[in-house]
Amino acid sequence: MTSILQSLSKTIHLSLGLAILLFLGLHFFGDGFAFDTIFWSWLFRYIHVTVGIMWIGLLWYFNFVQIPNMAKIPDEQKPAIGKVIAPAALFYFRWGAAFTVISGLILAWLNGYVHSAMILGLDGSGGKNTAIGIGMWLGLVMAFNVWFVIWPNQKKALGMVECTPEEKAASAKTAMLFSRTNTLLSLPMLLTMVAAQNLY
Repeated sequence: MTSILQSLSKTIHLSLGLAILLFLGLHFFGDGFAFDTIFWSWLFRYIHVTVGIMWIGLLWYFNFVQIPNMAKIPDEQKPAIGKVIAPAALFYFRWGAAFTVISGLILAWLNGYVHSAMILGLDGSGGKNTAIGIGMWLGLVMAFNVWFVIWPNQKKALGMVECTPEEKAASAKTAMLFSRTNTLLSLPMLLTMVAAQNLY
């Protein structure tokens, strides 16, 4: 078991294997379920929640752990963050955002509310569609920030693309401010999404 847990790849494969076994157990030893729209809706909700945890978890890591503590790290140790840890975290961060949006839109389409939610329930459906629609729009704004503001500026701040020292400093500040903006939007986004599933 130790050899499995010492490898992230083996750990994730084992976790996925256990999830599949639980799924099969629930199917064959329970009442069973059909591979219909409800099944696909469940599958994409599972994917949506999983990649959403990756995205928002890393957003909170940056804002609650990395950014506040960078000033405490000695200068000679900072390259370890900027050259190794941050680029790896940003890879999962931006792709977590992308797959959260994609899986969320597929989920909304499968459940038949994508249009009503995107117009915030103004077609008369209101309630749940208004709540989930607000969450969807907040998520889209946050994902846009990740891909078109934070990531381009982080590439400059981390020295992944050539720029002047002034541009590097300005890019670092811009990336931080938009990351903090996403943190500000994260709790309202999560509230509306959970409310849509549980209060209506």
